[in-house]
Amino acid sequence: MDEVTVKVLLLGDDKVGKTTFLSRISRGSNGLEGHATITLLRDIDQPFIFEIRNRRRTYRLEFYDTSCPEDWRLLKPDLVLICYDISQRLSLINMQRLWIKQVHSTFQTSDSLPIMVVGLKRDLRSETDPNGIIYPQEGYKVSQEMRVDKYVECSAVTGELLKLAFEEICNTAAKTVTAEGGQSEGGCVIS
Repeated sequence: MDEVTVKVLLLGDDKVGKTTFLSRISRGSNGLEGHATITLLRDIDQPFIFEIRNRRRTYRLEFYDTSCPEDWRLLKPDLVLICYDISQRLSLINMQRLWIKQVHSTFQTSDSLPIMVVGLKRDLRSETDPNGIIYPQEGYKVSQEMRVDKYVECSAVTGELLKLAFEEICNTAAKTVTAEGGQSEGGCVIS
């Protein structure tokens, strides 16, 4: 079987949950559901490497978290995940105003580079704070306005939708090496 390397870059504000997300998925497929104790990965161990297989290939997914690479702008990712904290409206605003613009200005291939939005900390969505509630429909709408390819959300702490989110990331990563590429046809897809 051929092994294909796919570089995945996680972008987003500090403390939106990127490292916790990576730490949880690093436990493998058995650790993707239910509550789990999370041991955080260390930034110096980047890239965080995951191997997935399908019938034809083995994929080596190299995840880079923006909190470590001194200058992530030098990376040449095959897939970008823009992450935000569902419980923090400012992270959603920064995703629209800062991070998507950074991607387009940094990567010359942004017209063909697949971009996903990942809503993290789903377990912290609060019904008691009317200004802070970010429902899935709003995250999806913002993702459509940003013209990204996919929108997913999950909780690394509780495991809610984590397996589905990771599968979507892996499927998109695998498509980046095909002739069609990893971009969705005609706009954002919610998964």
